[in-house]
Parts: sequence; structure tokens; C-alpha cells
Amino acid sequence: MDWNDLRFFLTVARTQSLTKTAAVLKVSQSTVARRIGALESSLHTRLFVHHQTGYFLTDAGQDVLDYAEEVEGKILALESHISGTDMRPAGKVRLATAMTLASHLIIPALPRFNARYPDIVLEVITGINTVSMSRHDADIALRLIRPEQQSLRIRKVGRIGSAVYGSKTYLDRHPTVDGDLQQGRGFITWDPAYGHLPSAKWLNETCPDASSVLVTTSLVAQIAAVKAGLGLAVLPVFIAEQETDLVMVIPADRVFSEDLWLVTHAGLRASARVRAVADFLVEIVAEANLG
Repeated sequence: MDWNDLRFFLTVARTQSLTKTAAVLKVSQSTVARRIGALESSLHTRLFVHHQTGYFLTDAGQDVLDYAEEVEGKILALESHISGTDMRPAGKVRLATAMTLASHLIIPALPRFNARYPDIVLEVITGINTVSMSRHDADIALRLIRPEQQSLRIRKVGRIGSAVYGSKTYLDRHPTVDGDLQQGRGFITWDPAYGHLPSAKWLNETCPDASSVLVTTSLVAQIAAVKAGLGLAVLPVFIAEQETDLVMVIPADRVFSEDLWLVTHAGLRASARVRAVADFLVEIVAEANLG
């Protein structure tokens, strides 16, 4: 069995398309079909069923997928270990994180990082729901959810607090009623599809009768709505405190805080470039007012 055939197999299994696989691997579609055929011949079994909507794994294909992903993980871990033993902070580092952390915490600090490490090229990936550290899609991650994989090196680097905010204009138009900070005021809320988010859960559980003045599907929209004077919203402290026209209505110690985790591959501990990025992230987290 050829590892390259497994590589073609894995990509088809993930894209469910010969055309997309050809584009990813930069080969022709006929090459992809030939390599899949060679693998099926060597295993004496059919791995895919071809429908109009794409290529789907057979039961045998699913068994091969589990094996292929294990092989892939070991090969990628070996490559990371070998390439990560450099002692000079230079080269490419892929960082996976949330869009909010990238936009409001990491990217504003990058001029300082680039001046300190001019030979490191940082790639920031914000689609963390599709990024797998175990598949080595990224070298390092800054996350609000603690991964469970034992092969990863995980370190708690801080906590991010969230509080309820409103604009000065809105609060002037809607003063407190009998000391109640919420009465007579509306909230910018999350679409039900985002009800799993901590801010949505807190609002639903703590203020179940809160009046919704706007429903959104992004934090960017919520911040814009609060700044526009539409109502109150639960926002991360470190972002809201950067807006001079926003006022904290309910503090973080009465709302909630989340742990912030720095995640790296155990095999990359010797990499100077990854260590430089990790140390810098710890530094800027410590400097920031995360609430």
C-alpha cells in the first residue's frame, strides 16, 4: 500500500469530490480516480459509492478512513517534530483562534511581534470550528474551549469576562426604574441557532423575560447595535472597554467569565518559532484587560 494513495483517499473522503480533491492536491481529476482505483485494487474492496451529489464512503471505506487518519496523524507528528527542532525563530506558524480574539487582541499587537521576530510568518486562522489540531491544521491555538486530546499541550493563560453594556445615549434615554437595571430596557439577542453560546445562555437563564429589540448572528453586529443605541447586550469586557461610548451596566462578576487556553502540539515544544508565538500570546493576554 502506498501512503500517497491514502492521501488521495483521505482528501476524497473529506471533500466527497474528485474535482475538489484534484484542486486541493494540484493534480488532474483522472490522476485522483486512478489512485483511488489503485487503492481499491490493492485492498480488493470498494471504498466509495458514487452518487450525483458526490463520493460517499462504503462500510469498508469507513474502516479504511479510521486507519488512514491514524497513519496521517503519525506522519504529520513526525514531520512537525523534525521541522520543529529548529533553534532560530524563523519560518511559518499557523495560529487558530476565534475571530474576536484575532481582531481585538492578537492583530493589534502584531506590529510589535513582527518587529521582534521579522523572520516568522504568522498565519491566523479564524474558522476554528473546521480546524483540527490533531490533524495538524494549525501549530498553535488560543481557544475558549479546552481540547480533550492527550497528545496536545494545554495551558490556561487567562480568563475572559463578559458584562452587560449599553451606549451612553441609550442609557440616558432609558434611565433605571426603581433601581432595576433591566426594566424598561431592551436587549440585542442571539438567533436561536446560537443559543449554545455562553452569552445567549446567560441572557436566557438570567433574564428570560427580557425584551429583544434586535436578533443577530454575530458579535460584530451586536457591538454595532449597542453603539447605535438600540439596546443592551452581553459583550466581552476586553472588546467593550475599547469603545469609549459604551457603559458597563452589569459587571462581569455578576455575568460570567470563560477560561482562555493556549494549545500546542507536544512535539513542537522544541520549535523556536512556535515557542516565540506562544510566549507572545501569553504576554499580550497578561497585558490586556480581559475582565
